[in-house]
Amino acid sequence: MKPTTRFLSAAAFVLVPLLAIGTTASAAVQTITFQLRASAVGQTSTFTFTQDVDASAPATVTAGGALTVTLTPGPNTVPTSAGGYTVNNIRGLSLSLPVPANSTYVSASLSGGSGLGSAAPSVSLQSGNIVLKVPGPIAGGAHFQLPAVSIHLTAGTSGTIATKLGGTSYDNPGLSFTANVHVLFFNVDAPSAGYPSPNPVLTTTTIG
Repeated sequence: MKPTTRFLSAAAFVLVPLLAIGTTASAAVQTITFQLRASAVGQTSTFTFTQDVDASAPATVTAGGALTVTLTPGPNTVPTSAGGYTVNNIRGLSLSLPVPANSTYVSASLSGGSGLGSAAPSVSLQSGNIVLKVPGPIAGGAHFQLPAVSIHLTAGTSGTIATKLGGTSYDNPGLSFTANVHVLFFNVDAPSAGYPSPNPVLTTTTIG
């Protein structure tokens, strides 16, 4: 097998298991499939991974009322190796969630989380998306847990407020991060970006 081919296989194995999302919500857990594309050493590789997601939100809200949607990621572990190569770290993780229709964004906050590297995670509104960013780096083999994200909204006048993950294509991703992998005598970055397909509704709140 050529070194570049082996590397792309390694990148795919590295990137697949990095992110786990779950919450303590009463809603049913749903399994999300992300379509991802990794790029390194002038080559690209596409792959998929599935991810369980559990989200919480009230079933109903009055018109103009306040509501909170919460996503609580579960614990996870960065792999120590992939395809025979050592995983040095992952960094620059970004996960986005569009502000739902029929609602107005008020604020978002983080709580909990552990093992996320030297830089603190953040959440902010960017171009109509609530974006969780974890700079890292998170070392290969390290145990970590992303912080819970609470999104505070104001309901519109009527209709439903449906929560979904962001991302519609490789060029408009909802999930991105970079894995640094030791290949032969070099450390190589493998940026990855992708989107959920299909992208089911995670929570639904009826206004009325």
